[in-house]
Amino acid sequence: MYWFILVVAGLFEAGFTFCLGMMKEAVSYSTSWWLWLCGFLLALTVSMTGMALACRHIPVGTVYPVWTGIGAVGAVLLGVFFFHEPLTFWRVLFILLLIGSIIGLKMVS
Repeated sequence: MYWFILVVAGLFEAGFTFCLGMMKEAVSYSTSWWLWLCGFLLALTVSMTGMALACRHIPVGTVYPVWTGIGAVGAVLLGVFFFHEPLTFWRVLFILLLIGSIIGLKMVS
């Protein structure tokens, strides 16, 4: 159960990164900028709460790298699909290494 919470928290980390990207695209202090700010704060709260809950039963040395890894992979994929960032061989290679590291941490915990 706590691993599921951790994965959801990691996805919300990618979500608040996405909201930051959308805030960058919005006109300064427009209505959409404020809505993305609210989305950022909501996703941040859910993400941090989920990570705190997961730390109660999974070692923090495992929780934090898994949480940041899921968020990092999610942020890169969101950047590619929504912000038209390049997807190069090296980015794919290091994303796959990161995913492998997350799986490895799950297996040894």
